[in-house]
Amino acid sequence: MTDLSDKTAIVVGAAGRGNMGQAIARRLTEAGAHCVVAGRHEDALSELAREIGGTPVICDFEDKASIDALFDRAKEVAGSKGGHVDVAVNCTGWGLMKGWTEIEDSELKRITALQFVGVHHFLAAALRVMGTEHGGRGGSIVNISSATTQVPIFDHAAYIGTKAGAEALIRCFANQYGAQGLRANTVSPGLTDTPMTADAMAAPGLKEAFEKEYPLGRINTSEDIAHAVLWLADEGTFLTGQNLQANGGLTLRRNPTQDEIGASIAAHSS
Repeated sequence: MTDLSDKTAIVVGAAGRGNMGQAIARRLTEAGAHCVVAGRHEDALSELAREIGGTPVICDFEDKASIDALFDRAKEVAGSKGGHVDVAVNCTGWGLMKGWTEIEDSELKRITALQFVGVHHFLAAALRVMGTEHGGRGGSIVNISSATTQVPIFDHAAYIGTKAGAEALIRCFANQYGAQGLRANTVSPGLTDTPMTADAMAAPGLKEAFEKEYPLGRINTSEDIAHAVLWLADEGTFLTGQNLQANGGLTLRRNPTQDEIGASIAAHSS
């Protein structure tokens, strides 16, 4: 059983009630970690922090100074407990779905800032606080990506492209900074029932269209991803620079086509 009782963990993207970040924070807390939970919505963060005994920090993942301040605060919290920041998890994302000719330049800039540039700043801050050459003791860094970088779907290119770019950042970071005790990995879920996907999941037949492509017979849950993150957080996990496809075998097959999704929705709506 993973024991994180002397660890401090950062979880960014935990400000949505019932989202993946909150599930991860709860799982890490159950294993003994003190979680510094971060995001943009103060009320939801404070509520989660009270529930798990964690520390809430407002963080705008599109702003480098805000990310740096988060890591500084986490270092302060860990130091007050005689420890270090040992785990850092980024769950932020924006499920932008727009066609190639419909997407606005402002949307491209925002999703790049969030899902690529923000990850770069996140990794740099982790190095500064967690790297052994900077007074840290190393640890585990996890970025949540998406199975769609391997099995794409239509009208999702900006999301997929920036997630794929972040996967490359993780590999580069893992290669360069393993000597500082830092393990960096990606976890890639498939379709997951979260607040980010709630509108799409409300369509009758949509879940069924996807489920048939999962060898294990169901779509992801947030708890699946929390379990994968917990495994990566364990000091005994000898893994870095990898993309853990925690999606029930989806990447052995494919996502359904737009026509297949439409047909399933029509069949379940009649």
